[in-house]
Amino acid sequence: MPSVFFRTLHARFDTSGLRGLFTPRKPRSALLRVALGLVGIAILAVLLVVGLFVGAAMVSFGLLRGALRSRGKATNARQADALDAEYRVVPKPGQPVLR
Repeated sequence: MPSVFFRTLHARFDTSGLRGLFTPRKPRSALLRVALGLVGIAILAVLLVVGLFVGAAMVSFGLLRGALRSRGKATNARQADALDAEYRVVPKPGQPVLR
């Protein structure tokens, strides 16, 4: 039963009429193929360079913003949110003490 279902499923949803509408066609001229390939590589290179510059600008803006923000504050040796305390490790029962 399942093999019959899957065999007819392909026949019911055959999209061969629409398949040719969305497939890219290569030009027959070799010179035009090379030219379109070079255009594609140039577009990729431009996108890469723009992405690198945008990323570098974002990182440099963040570093500059952090530097300017910390410059206005007085730097203390202690932070306000840090706790200064003494701690003692409480051993778990049943485990050997490591020393």
